[in-house]
Amino acid sequence: MKRAAHGANGAIGFVRELGETASSLWWQFFDWLAQVPFRQLVITWVLALLLACTPVLLPKQVVAFILISCGLKVLAGGKRKAEIEARAASAQAGTEGMERRLVEAQMAALQAQVEPHFLFNTLALIGQLIETDPPQAAQIHQHLIDYLRSTLPQMRSRGNGTLGRQIALSRSYLAIMQARMKSRLGVSIDVPPELESATFPAMMLQILIENAIKHGLEPKIEGGRIDIRAAVYGNTIQVDVQDDGVGFARYAGDGVGLTNVRERLKLVYGTRAELAIEMPPEGGCRASIRVPFAPDIFAGKAA
Repeated sequence: MKRAAHGANGAIGFVRELGETASSLWWQFFDWLAQVPFRQLVITWVLALLLACTPVLLPKQVVAFILISCGLKVLAGGKRKAEIEARAASAQAGTEGMERRLVEAQMAALQAQVEPHFLFNTLALIGQLIETDPPQAAQIHQHLIDYLRSTLPQMRSRGNGTLGRQIALSRSYLAIMQARMKSRLGVSIDVPPELESATFPAMMLQILIENAIKHGLEPKIEGGRIDIRAAVYGNTIQVDVQDDGVGFARYAGDGVGLTNVRERLKLVYGTRAELAIEMPPEGGCRASIRVPFAPDIFAGKAA
């Protein structure tokens, strides 16, 4: 009995060590992609393609490696840089000025985190649809390109964007989520054209939408809908993200995303902006960001 128990413990320990090693190798590969020059990565792809002509590697494996490494390279570079800045600012924090840098770096890291599983799930969906519905696969592929094209410049920017740019990003993201959730996700966007040039913090709307889907609609068997609205009240612009999901109680506090939204609003606007979380009488949850109304008169020319 003792030998059997000892053998079982040894097997469990081996499996645990195997998992830890695999996780360590994965993150080493992820960090390598973040830091390797793009020229060297292209050379690596060429070598992989050459190996595909031999029995060493299969062409499908090489194509999968190139697609995944390219996607991760685009996303990991900004993430790694932002995390390094966050650690550097954290190590030097101590004065009010250093604390400000810390919050900015933490928000940059948050903006740079397009979750890998979102990318992988979308690529997997495209792969499935190539076999069954090529036109829809092509459409989702275009939505993914539009999403990354909108996201990456905002990750690198430390300033505010415009509401129109945030809405464009959200449309691409929601189109992908609708393809994945199908009839379980309905979307309505009501933003007057004259408000699209208004200054609005980058990536904040995206965080509210992701929270609504993850915590409000995905736990609901039949799914639900998200309504995005914007309006001006005096000198304040208010943007609402409302869902008819499982409700406010399931949110279990703000979490990292909403906490960072509150801290960034306080950092940029002081007491002139706020994030409000409410539970409408009809159910679900409504998250509202209120910031000073400042139209970007150069937005049309910049676009």
